[in-house]
Amino acid sequence: MDDALEAGADDIITEEDGFEVVTTPEDFNMVKDALLEKGYEFVSADVKLVPQTTTVLSEEGQVKSIEKLIDLLEDDDDVQNVFHNWEQA
Repeated sequence: MDDALEAGADDIITEEDGFEVVTTPEDFNMVKDALLEKGYEFVSADVKLVPQTTTVLSEEGQVKSIEKLIDLLEDDDDVQNVFHNWEQA
């Protein structure tokens, strides 16, 4: 995957069935187009928000509350996307 790094990607994460290419939102289209030109195929290619820090929730009550909040937000027709930075311990 040196091709991705040469195209301007910040990082490459090796996964079981492929690779995840990490880049800045500004460089996304440039890296994607360069890889397409070299013949790479994508399972998906989109810009995602990735938290810089995460919060660990270990108490069962906290986990249930945040899961309920996320479910309520996702069910709201006015909400397009829900992002969070919590991790379950």
